[in-house]
Amino acid sequence: MSTPTSADRPHVAGAPEEEGSASSTRQYVTFMAGDEVFAVEMAPVQEIIRVPEVVRVPMAPHTLEGLANLRGHVLPIVSLRRALGFDERVSDDSSRAVVINFGEPLGFVVDKVSSVVGVDPSKIEGLDGVGCTIDADLLSGIIKDVGGHAMVMVLNFQKLIDQEFAHIARMQRDQQAAGLTSLGTSTATSHESASEDELHLVSFDVAAQEYAIAISDVQEIVQIPDTIIKVPRSQSHVLGVMTLRNRLLPLVSLRSMFGLDRRASDEASRIVVVSVQGASVGVVVDNVNEVLRVPQKLVEPMPPLLAREGDMADITEICSIDGGKRLVSIISTDNLFRHSAIKDALANLDVDSQRASDRHSNAGPDDEQVVVFRLGTEEFGVPIDSVQEIVRVPSELTHVPKAPPAVEGVINLRGQVLPVMDLRRRLGLGNVARNDGQRIVVFMIHNVRTGFIVDSVAEVLKVPQSAIEPAPRMSEAQTSLLARMANLEKQKRMLQLLEPSHLLADTDMHQMAAISA
Repeated sequence: MSTPTSADRPHVAGAPEEEGSASSTRQYVTFMAGDEVFAVEMAPVQEIIRVPEVVRVPMAPHTLEGLANLRGHVLPIVSLRRALGFDERVSDDSSRAVVINFGEPLGFVVDKVSSVVGVDPSKIEGLDGVGCTIDADLLSGIIKDVGGHAMVMVLNFQKLIDQEFAHIARMQRDQQAAGLTSLGTSTATSHESASEDELHLVSFDVAAQEYAIAISDVQEIVQIPDTIIKVPRSQSHVLGVMTLRNRLLPLVSLRSMFGLDRRASDEASRIVVVSVQGASVGVVVDNVNEVLRVPQKLVEPMPPLLAREGDMADITEICSIDGGKRLVSIISTDNLFRHSAIKDALANLDVDSQRASDRHSNAGPDDEQVVVFRLGTEEFGVPIDSVQEIVRVPSELTHVPKAPPAVEGVINLRGQVLPVMDLRRRLGLGNVARNDGQRIVVFMIHNVRTGFIVDSVAEVLKVPQSAIEPAPRMSEAQTSLLARMANLEKQKRMLQLLEPSHLLADTDMHQMAAISA
């Protein structure tokens, strides 16, 4: 093996200078894990970095800490202590992640990087007669009296990776043999769109009253930014403009447009980005509730006595759901864009350039629209076309005897039985107590309609295709269900993209179908 030049050596964050420089020596990185000193040959070491923040991955091997963003690329972070069977320890300022690359980079967390040393091959001894605290099959030799250490174990990371992730290697070989080139699969074929006699609506609250907009008119739903640029001489309805992916978006307050009291935005407040005829406006609401599928028969025109003309003609229909307990006012975006406040907001921008920017942003192939929800602190996304609706979790669910473990129960959704599963349980995560923030996301999976409880629904987001990449393959179940990642580097966010078609196993589908029937 040739000796790396200084240009070939990896960048080492916080490692001491190397020892030895003779051309006949091999370069090794020495490091601590537990009470032991290990070494790895320089060749597979890509770099050494401080331990990054990670996104936890469900259904991954117990050794995986999570996924990190390394200069725009997703990097799995593995605990070497766990892989070697040592006691757990919280990372501190001395901890480092040694990035090993045998075709696919992995970051191994070690307690401390000691040094980079040059070792004469003659000083590397075999394992005969040497007592080790770890599986000797994971070692390729022993270095004595180097770097101030009496004995350093040379760790064979290739064997460690093969042992820990053997199933991944098998899956890769099987996929290559089958000629499969991509893990990301579209859920469009398994999605059944809402029937023509139903409305698909996004519902939200403004001053304790529920409103809705057709989901086809909603580009995305985003959180309130830290900075809103005020627009001089604009109406009070116009809050200002914000930057949304390198374009200016005017913001209006629906409270002000409806003549209601103004209030400061909070964590629940959202911006519903609506689009009509190429122009986009962000409408600020108190909070977003659900995605509703409402039968057309439950929708009535606004009573003539209440119908208004001019600026207040935005509400054209009302739907009555939950047996008449909920009245939802449907806002017409066509009428909304004729409102003087919207016109004023658009007039404060270069409308032609704004519309050109919007036409580019709505090009379709460049973006993927996803519904973002949370489980704990982690964010997940599903294609918006795969979501039938999003509803609140009722106070009580009817439990079903002998149902699969992840099934929480069933609910009556507009006269139909809907099986409901706990997505935390499905992904092997810890349980949490029921709370008002939780929602049921409803999917149609291979003709089986099933709801999944999530901790909260955050937003509807357009993700550039350039930010989506295959997720690192950590386990067979994770590879099929969490096949892709959205790496939003500028926002310092990672979304784990779920494939809804894999949420139910074959046996679960038969049981869900039976429960629905």
